Amino acid sequence: MERALFHAARGRGRTSPNPMVGAVVVSADGVVVGEGYHHRAGQAHAEVHALEAAGARARGATLYSTLEPCSHQGRTGPCVHRIVDAGIVRVVAPVEDPNPLVSGRGFAFLRDHGVAVEVGPGASAAIRLNQPFFTRVREGRPFVILKAALSKDGCLAAAPGHRTYLTSDAANRHTHLERAEVDAIAVGVGTVLVDDPELTPRGAFRERPLLRVVLDRHLRTPPTARLLSTRDAGPVMIVTTAEGAARADVRTALETSGAQIAVAPDSTLRSALALLAQREVGLLLLEGGAVIHAAAWDAGLVDYVRLYITPQSMGPQGVRWLPGRSFDAADLIDGRTETLGPDVLIEGYVHRPR
Repeated sequence: MERALFHAARGRGRTSPNPMVGAVVVSADGVVVGEGYHHRAGQAHAEVHALEAAGARARGATLYSTLEPCSHQGRTGPCVHRIVDAGIVRVVAPVEDPNPLVSGRGFAFLRDHGVAVEVGPGASAAIRLNQPFFTRVREGRPFVILKAALSKDGCLAAAPGHRTYLTSDAANRHTHLERAEVDAIAVGVGTVLVDDPELTPRGAFRERPLLRVVLDRHLRTPPTARLLSTRDAGPVMIVTTAEGAARADVRTALETSGAQIAVAPDSTLRSALALLAQREVGLLLLEGGAVIHAAAWDAGLVDYVRLYITPQSMGPQGVRWLPGRSFDAADLIDGRTETLGPDVLIEGYVHRPR
């Protein structure tokens, strides 16, 4: 199972909206005869790659898969049919696929066709590997990573409306590598107005276009915003409300500049995230700013926190991060720290992966 999980992770940043899945075929005498992983959505699943590698040696063997094999016809055929036809006698998987089209049906099909099924080994690691997929399917929203660069006295900027550079080159490189693996980056319109960011994964290879999202209830994003000049990196979506969308002249100007306008059913952040989930965004990097971060925290929508702590101090005029709210990095689950030049990365889960 550890080997299957290793192979699954090779699809990181490529398989969305599908989960990352790895598979290993082991013969009756304990020899690995086939292995594979899901490369990208629309292509063969991990089980198929492993079975093709095993060939005739799959007969009488055990298949280890990091997720319940699919039993429905999607962009590819059902894996359970291939497993039975290959002569596999036992399947071991950590967890059930939460997709309503599968959700236990894959295991049931295998058992009905004489295949022994064992569920559970490696469950914790498998859940962590595909937490964004599980969150999108179960909760109808993306898995949210709240990312912030903070001074050592807990500030995002030197003063309100002041563009402030905090992190070192080493921390910036780390940020861009992380951007290369998410489905989308989101910021509030305040960040666009103050920082005018591009929100691109510079210096890091990314195989898929990156969706950049602006959360803008009143449609204040300027058509001249820099991120609208970088659409070769991926589409730009502005999520607004009916009130914002009613500003027809502004909406037309933004659409002419290349923005996609999405209208949320209400003004809550949860409804905006639901729109993103409908567009198959599973992993969202929420980069700022202070207002959006506070709204996400208050609504219980933050799953993971990633903080870059710098040695600078902003003083009493600084813009505080999550002011008046209870946050302690020591409370993060599976927390870890890493030194990045003069900065320190602190990250971890807000709640236990499930």
